[in-house]
Amino acid sequence: MNTVNLLGRLTRDLELKYSQSGMAHIGFTIAVNRQFQRQGEERQADFINCKAFGKTAEFISKYFRKGSMIAVEGRIQTGSYEKDGNKIYTTDVMVERCHFTGEKSNGGESGQSNQEPGFYPLDDGEADLPF
Repeated sequence: MNTVNLLGRLTRDLELKYSQSGMAHIGFTIAVNRQFQRQGEERQADFINCKAFGKTAEFISKYFRKGSMIAVEGRIQTGSYEKDGNKIYTTDVMVERCHFTGEKSNGGESGQSNQEPGFYPLDDGEADLPF
């Protein structure tokens, strides 16, 4: 069984790309904190490379930014390629699903809000709502 579930923060802003056939794809890295922390040391994190395709890639690109907390589900895929005569090995998480974590955005590092256009927060003074 090849199943991965990760919760972490995006390490950089995202760039959605399209293949020649029109398939959306995105590559990104998430920083995942390790559960343990040695006394007197900073918490360590692992930086996990991820890839998403199609509607999942478009969704991630639309709703997440650098510093956003994201939960991903997928599988590990390994590969290799040649560079300057050396074989380079890769390990990526192929994201099949992603989820919001419930973390509220205050604009984040990118200065953008998760609020959709046309939706506005209600003031406490609007208690006369019909529902």
